[in-house]
Amino acid sequence: MIAVAAQQTTQDWWERQCHRFELYLSPVVLDEAAVGDIKAVAKRIQALQNISILLLTPEVLNLADTFMVQKVLSPKAEQDAVHIAVATVYELNYLLTWNCRHIANAEIQKGIAQVSHQLGYELPKICTPYELLGGLTDVE
Repeated sequence: MIAVAAQQTTQDWWERQCHRFELYLSPVVLDEAAVGDIKAVAKRIQALQNISILLLTPEVLNLADTFMVQKVLSPKAEQDAVHIAVATVYELNYLLTWNCRHIANAEIQKGIAQVSHQLGYELPKICTPYELLGGLTDVE
């Protein structure tokens, strides 16, 4: 039930809220979107088609590596470190995710924020689509 609710919330966000934001993704997102059921992959790739891709620069990869070396993320979370580093280095306002184990996790974000600040970065607001549904009612 939780997964179904998350999927519905994500669909609602894409339909009603995504136009309010300038969207970006990294090559890591494309790699993740390309895994799984062929029909689902095709839908995901189609949805991401017109979103600007941010490059994995040496600065991004260095920050991701620092998160791992400082052990603010689990050893299994290397790709998650890259997601966070991309959003941080490119100074994005938000990092939208359903990964509450390694990314949208208040306890982990504290350590990530500390490392980021020590290196002169400001961590973006990390949240789920549910948190960015907005409080505004739809006006037609």
